[in-house]
Amino acid sequence: MARNFLLVLLWFIVQVSSSHENGRGDQALSQIDIYAINLAQHHSAFIHVSPLVLGSQGEDTEWVNVVISNPEPSSDDWVGVFSPAKFDSSSCAPTDDKEIAPFICSAPVKYMYAKSSPDYMKTGNAVLKFMLINQRADFSFALFTGGLSNPTLVSVSNHVSFINPKAPVYPRLALGKKWDEMTVTWTSGYNIGEAVPFVEWSRKGTRSRRSPAGTLTFTRNSMCGAPARTVGWRDPGFIHTASLKDLWPNLKYTYRMGHELMNGSIVWSKNFTFKSSPYPGQDSLQRVIIFGDMGKGERDGSNEYNDYQPGSLNTTDQLIKDLKNIDIVFHIGDITYANGYISQWDQFTAQVEPIASTVPYMVASGNHERDWPDSGSFYGGKDSGGECGVPAETMFDFPAENKAKFWYSADYGMFRFCVADTEHDWREGSEQYQFIERCLASVDRRAQPWLIFIAHRVLGYSTNDWYGQEGSFEEPMGRESLQKLWQKYKVDIAFYGHVHNYERTCPIYQNQCMDNEKSHYSGAFKGTIHVVVGGAGSHLSSFSSLKPKWSIFRDYDYGFVKLTAFDHSSLLFEYKKSSNGAVHDSFTIFREYRDVLACVRDSCEPTTLAS
Repeated sequence: MARNFLLVLLWFIVQVSSSHENGRGDQALSQIDIYAINLAQHHSAFIHVSPLVLGSQGEDTEWVNVVISNPEPSSDDWVGVFSPAKFDSSSCAPTDDKEIAPFICSAPVKYMYAKSSPDYMKTGNAVLKFMLINQRADFSFALFTGGLSNPTLVSVSNHVSFINPKAPVYPRLALGKKWDEMTVTWTSGYNIGEAVPFVEWSRKGTRSRRSPAGTLTFTRNSMCGAPARTVGWRDPGFIHTASLKDLWPNLKYTYRMGHELMNGSIVWSKNFTFKSSPYPGQDSLQRVIIFGDMGKGERDGSNEYNDYQPGSLNTTDQLIKDLKNIDIVFHIGDITYANGYISQWDQFTAQVEPIASTVPYMVASGNHERDWPDSGSFYGGKDSGGECGVPAETMFDFPAENKAKFWYSADYGMFRFCVADTEHDWREGSEQYQFIERCLASVDRRAQPWLIFIAHRVLGYSTNDWYGQEGSFEEPMGRESLQKLWQKYKVDIAFYGHVHNYERTCPIYQNQCMDNEKSHYSGAFKGTIHVVVGGAGSHLSSFSSLKPKWSIFRDYDYGFVKLTAFDHSSLLFEYKKSSNGAVHDSFTIFREYRDVLACVRDSCEPTTLAS
């Protein structure tokens, strides 16, 4: 009986922890009660948007002016951006008996309060500026009164559209399954019955090559629940991925995406460039960015009711500013915080395009991508908003054997990355545990001395307030099975997101600091350094008032980590502020191969002198 009670209690803790970091805030569009919308169009109210045609010079992002005139202005008036432009109930999907048929069938892609224009409350007139991205459909704007909880439609604008709504946009690079491969994933409006997708690419002085692309999409029925299946649904278009193979190491390549139409003409994207990966073990300067929980922001100030990801644009902009000094990026879960509002995946891929089109943008699975009851997730929460992993697994490529099992290894020069999926079981005996051990055990540390473990939830150590109250300073059942693997295979650093702050531990094993040094580590490996780097954009998480001896540095702010491998012996770790890019915490590791071979506590098999 006691054992059953403990099992129930443990499961309850796991369920609570699945969304404990959501201390405040929510997906901005979820604040709008679509089902409460009613119609009271005012014959004197007016809303108009210009220009009518967008992207005439090939742009996939453009600013528009929205002119509003309302004889009865109110402080809770707001403007919603709808795409497709026709958004009344005639285009809604059929509902079953359990669902209310809304007057409007989908949430807008963004919104802004009319009072953000200083003259609106005095005169009822305003000009609002919105930034639109190419999302494969036309746009209209609607003026509502009554706030977000009791919205009443007052007026609807004219329609505007990009000159080619179906154009290929927002490329995302990723490492392939082999070191000399790079994949390019992008979004378009072209199904394979309309056009053949491919990537044309070359390096300087060589003839261009073309690589065919596969095409995927997903439907409303692919979603596991609301809002992804209801008011949050928006057609994601078609997702194409091409593999560029037999790349020469460390060389610059130029590429563009193309769609060959049935008449033989080709629709091209813009030109992009990337540098190919170094040969595994190659001794060269290699720079890695790692962060979690960034989400997206709106450069036009829309969705201002909610501050769910207030640091997102600062992080994005700091990475863009330093892009020439970055080789690869790891975004370790809680990618967009779309939470079932599918339009936000386009918004996010547009935001990170300058980064993801230039360097590999590697992602991991978080609770806001995957969790949904009875969907195979390790947790029973609803943080994905009904997405249950489908958009994340489709919109981004990663070198997993099975995309639904979001774990993989990645080699980049002197680095081996073992990326886990905390939304699936990682405990000893599980399929993922076996993968983690294979990934750690198979690396040649002479060629790739820097061994990095990555996961979304904190499977190691964190003094987050919730973890402090829980008592073990970790995700329940987090490190119990894995710490012997980290120690045995001498994992240099383990990174986590989920908790929205920054924290670094000492080299630690079984709750004990194995080295009292704080800024420079040399000689034989003693223990894994655990780092929480979940402060890339979403609302910040508080620390516990308790600070164990193993917690070396904490920061309640937005930031990201940069690793710089100078050679096989020297690694620089830097934690940078998103606000200004300044280094706020750092340390170095100097370790020769003989130091990696050295036996330390629980890192080598026991031996005897028996002959």
